[in-house]
Parts: sequence; C-alpha cells; structure tokens
Amino acid sequence: MKIKILTLFPNMLEGILKESILKRAIEKGVCSVELIDMRQYSLDKHHHVDDTPYGGGAGMVLACDVVDRAITAHRTAQSFKILMTPQGRPFQQTIAKELASKEELILICGHYEGFDERIRSYVDDEISIGDYVLTGGELAAAVICDSVIRLLDNAIRKESSEDDSFSDGLLEYPQYTRPVEYKGCTVPEVLLNGNHKLIREFRLKESLRKTILRRPDLLKNRNLTKEEERLLSMLQAELAADKNNA
Repeated sequence: MKIKILTLFPNMLEGILKESILKRAIEKGVCSVELIDMRQYSLDKHHHVDDTPYGGGAGMVLACDVVDRAITAHRTAQSFKILMTPQGRPFQQTIAKELASKEELILICGHYEGFDERIRSYVDDEISIGDYVLTGGELAAAVICDSVIRLLDNAIRKESSEDDSFSDGLLEYPQYTRPVEYKGCTVPEVLLNGNHKLIREFRLKESLRKTILRRPDLLKNRNLTKEEERLLSMLQAELAADKNNA
C-alpha cells in the first residue's frame, strides 16, 4: 500500500512514522508513507495557502486551488482520496478494514478555520475521528495510518489484529501476564490450566461482559451465535444477581 499525506505541517507526522509498528512496516516494505507539504503548490511568492472567507468571519480558509494542484500532482488511477474533517463519517474498525484493501490512499489534512467547500468535490471520502475539534487534520491522518497499516499483511501477526477490540464487533477480553499474583490480585485460574477450549470460552464470555458493561450499543445490531447467546444469558443472570446482592 502507498499512503500519501497532504499537509501544511509534515513535521507533526515524521516522528510517528519512525516508531513502533509503523516504522517496522515501512522498513519491511509492507507500505510506504509519503509526507507532502502543500505549501509547495502555492503560486504566491510567500507560499500562502489560505485566505479570508467570503462573507466575513473569523479565521482563514484553506484555498481550493492549492489543494487541487497538490492532489493532481500526486494522484494515480489507484488513489482513494480522503478529506480529514469533523463533518466526515465517524471512523470505525470496519472503515479501517475497508481502507486496508485499497492500493493507495491520499489523506488531505485541513487546517486553520476550515477549507474552501469546493475541495469536497476533489475527494472520494470524508472521515472524522470523533466529535471534537483539533487544530488540523494531521492527528486524524496519523490515527488512520496507524489503524490501517497494522491490518496489512505482514505488518503484525495476523492473530494479534484479529483479537483486537472491535475486530469482531466486541471489546477485547482481559489479558494478564506475570506475576500470577500481585497485591492480592491473581490471574484467573482458567488461563493457567492449558485447556484451550475453556480458555477460548472464558475469553469470549469476558469479551461479552466488557461489551455489555462498557459499550452495550455494540450488541444491538449484532447477530449472535448460539454460543454467544448462551454466554450472554449466563452473564445477564450473573449481573442481575450481583445487582441484587449489592
């Protein structure tokens, strides 16, 4: 996969790409990430990329001609162009999987007060990473890079990404490591006995428990398997008993 990030502040992203899984994936040739400074596509001698909005208002607006030239210079027939904007569709694991199947992504980072509305016509998608305000789209682009790259073949072990929260629509089960006992808290016995069938059932049940308690909305449209239905009934009985005993 090729990822190209159009930004006014490439330094904001350089460090992220030189650490951990992203660094290793790039070094192994799993993907490439190119940071492109949009200022080089300004025709202004001072490299201005923004201007005051028509109709008045606070702040400056990213100019459409600058963004258009930057996209045109770097797009290919395989490019899937995404605008980072709070007005976009909320980013989820399902979207990360969708993007991981693309050959090339171009992520366009807005900045300042906003961007010229005509820029929307140059892209294939608009994505938001949450209902809050950021200074620009760089952090959102970094989030998407991290989420998508780890799904690519050979970026990490396949089983690691398959067990992540949201990968199957549920929150991830609890994990433990040495020591077995620490300050009175012990690792559940089922994880120590080596019975893989019981361990798998325990993890599924605990995954359902976390989801019920923290993100019950994830279960509303889920098609439960017979095993999940059985474990969910057990959990609901346990939670009801705990509530009555509280």
